[in-house]
Amino acid sequence: MKTHTKYDCNLSCPVEATLQVIGGKWKGVILHHLLSETIRFNQLRRLMPEITQRMLTRQLRELEADGLISRKVYAEVPPKVEYSMTEYGKSLAEVIGTLREWGSQHLQKIAHSRVTG
Repeated sequence: MKTHTKYDCNLSCPVEATLQVIGGKWKGVILHHLLSETIRFNQLRRLMPEITQRMLTRQLRELEADGLISRKVYAEVPPKVEYSMTEYGKSLAEVIGTLREWGSQHLQKIAHSRVTG
């Protein structure tokens, strides 16, 4: 078994564990939207027009299975489904906020490079 050093991650690496849960193209974006409010499925689709319905469903199911979001189905026709953050999911608020902040700075840097480059 490989020993854990300052620069590598083995199977018990906390960063790897975090990225396993929130990594990928869409999970962080979904969590970002759900941090501020409860959102219906179709609202999420409108907020993320590039995601397919199948992929959104898959990502929501995985986040729900990990205990980060909750799904509430209303018994009406047509069915109404809402998603919200669980208390456990809300513990990611600072992480998601930091990612948003870094992303904003990164986008500014890219825009600046295009203008000056």
